[in-house]
Amino acid sequence: MQTVFNLFVYGSLRKGFKNPAYNYVSRYFSLISNNAKAKGLLFNMGNFPVAKPTANNKFITGELYTIINKDEFSFAIAQLDDYEGVYAEENEKPLYYREKTIVYFENVATEAWVYWFNGEVNGKQIIESGDVLQFFSEQQKGS
Repeated sequence: MQTVFNLFVYGSLRKGFKNPAYNYVSRYFSLISNNAKAKGLLFNMGNFPVAKPTANNKFITGELYTIINKDEFSFAIAQLDDYEGVYAEENEKPLYYREKTIVYFENVATEAWVYWFNGEVNGKQIIESGDVLQFFSEQQKGS
């Protein structure tokens, strides 16, 4: 039985990206906080940032949502799993994996699902702000 119905998004599933997959987030989930954070590190992969979990006191910024109708959670999360490449083709490595993490907002800590990058980040620059939207804003100013 599913017990965690919250979702933390920090990248292309955030509202500001207008990604088609955000339709699943906006249709099936309700926003709790657009200023939530989870322990993690953002890495610059060139065209896009990715996040990896960390035990250090470093945070990534994102949005925290909760499912509107618990009976629809399995369907909604399956659509997002598909978008994030959680289930790879045979002989391929999944692009992301989903796991529970602790998310902080407004002096509250709660459990939520998050998608972590499943690839290598060796030699990639850490994005100190921990915020994908800020990263892209700074990239546009610099070009």
